[in-house]
Amino acid sequence: MRQDKIGIAYENKTQNSKALFTRGTRLFAGGINHNVRLFKPYPFFSEGANGKFIFDVDSNRYTDYWMGHWSLILGHSPKPVVKTLSEQLHKGTLYGTPNGASLELAELIQKLMPSAELLRFSSTGSEATMYAVRLARAKSRKRVIAKITGGWHGFNTTLMHSVNYPFHSPEGTGLIAEEEQFVESLPFNNLDSSLKILQSVIDDIACILLEPILAGAGCITPDINYLLGLQEFAHKNDILLIFDEIVTGFRLSIGGAIQKYGLNPDLFTLGKIVGGGMPIGVVCGKKEIMTLADPTIPADSEFRCNIGGGTYSCNPMTMMAGLATIKYLDENKNEIYSKIDGLGAKARSGLTKIFSEANIDAHITGEGSLFLTHFLNDKVKIIKNATDVSLSDQKSLYRYHLALMTLNQIFFLPGKMGAISYEHSEADIDQLLMATQRILESGLV
Repeated sequence: MRQDKIGIAYENKTQNSKALFTRGTRLFAGGINHNVRLFKPYPFFSEGANGKFIFDVDSNRYTDYWMGHWSLILGHSPKPVVKTLSEQLHKGTLYGTPNGASLELAELIQKLMPSAELLRFSSTGSEATMYAVRLARAKSRKRVIAKITGGWHGFNTTLMHSVNYPFHSPEGTGLIAEEEQFVESLPFNNLDSSLKILQSVIDDIACILLEPILAGAGCITPDINYLLGLQEFAHKNDILLIFDEIVTGFRLSIGGAIQKYGLNPDLFTLGKIVGGGMPIGVVCGKKEIMTLADPTIPADSEFRCNIGGGTYSCNPMTMMAGLATIKYLDENKNEIYSKIDGLGAKARSGLTKIFSEANIDAHITGEGSLFLTHFLNDKVKIIKNATDVSLSDQKSLYRYHLALMTLNQIFFLPGKMGAISYEHSEADIDQLLMATQRILESGLV
């Protein structure tokens, strides 16, 4: 049973999803509403989720490691969030005016992440990174954005460059070359090469923007000296440093990667976990930069930087869900992070041992509660950057994830890293390891 047979088995158990996907292709381009959710032969359609489980329309129950794009650190429908949303629902879902919950959530973020001297809420992470770049250009009066090769910061036009292999090619039609000329790509974990590139554009560089862990690019952990080296260069040369913590914020620690790695950015962005399962983006940073967005500055002032937030920014449902989530994390941080980080370590070490004993070259990347398996080959012997991930054996990774989903009721979005929630247990990791063992013994990968 290789890919075709696994695919047939998948179709046999997801016939209702197949029908819905066919229906969806008549309504949506490609049948879906987020590119990453599309996988072959078709994605299953969900009808519910609770705790660590997600349920599809064919009554299949999966142990979920995708966890809402890695957002649900407390699991699906955690009681504190469900309770607060139920109460807020009767008070209103959208005011279009300021609300007190936004102040409470902002103050809690400031307490846990002191680098957030001022904040602006938006509705998506893509908006947050877009606003951060605009603020950096406004502050510096320069144009060039330095980002990581393979780094993902959402679908905003400015940052849709060098995302997909081979990285130097355009990321699709509709993007103009004039915008791309002001984006430089840096090789992750290669400080010398990165500094040479930065030096070559130093007279016109507005900011350095990067994820502390490359998430969508392959769950690639940083060499701490790389992060600190970029930070030193930025501060020495008055270049704004922006960390995209949309994935790592409140995931790696209660203070995010900034706290864990001892970083000092000028701006940083949050999303995912901070919304408690509701749509959110946050741009945070130093007061001297964030005040450029102050709407009391005259509109015709040369110092005014117009950033928005969107109709649904600061909506009370999101603010309350985020507040309930972050409060719970803060009050139970020792227990929560000890548990999920321990499960992550167990998954990485256990998978490494299983693949090694099966004589299959694999590299398990990740940190804390994040992890991903990479199948190596003649081109790639270790995973250090997005190019290594792209040249690794992606087909075997896809087969592995589809086999976990089809034969073992374990859901990873095919090709993407797993995120462990507080609802997961050691028994779930044991189940994952045993399922992996069976898959390898059956020759499916």
